[in-house]
Amino acid sequence: MTGKAKPKKHTAKEIASKVDAATTNRGGGRAGLADRSGQDKGGHAKLECPLCKITAPDMKSMQIHHEARHPKIPFDESSLSNLHAGAVAETSKPKPGVRGSLKK
Repeated sequence: MTGKAKPKKHTAKEIASKVDAATTNRGGGRAGLADRSGQDKGGHAKLECPLCKITAPDMKSMQIHHEARHPKIPFDESSLSNLHAGAVAETSKPKPGVRGSLKK
């Protein structure tokens, strides 16, 4: 704690965390929309529900969705469409959680 006359200074840890937050791609906002939609292989959404076309990242999440939204229809893993099967990964695009800024 500082006295009345002493101004507070930013610590190196605080400045480093601000730089990290500003330059790390977290996959959110408009820039991360394509990633979240699962259209590219690097996207989070891997499976698509054949009934309502909603996407999920893994089988367990899709099973939870199916039990909640379609309780009268039995869950069948073979009817799900895998969005990553047909897509080819594009290596030039940055993936979520990759450090570094696009402005460099």
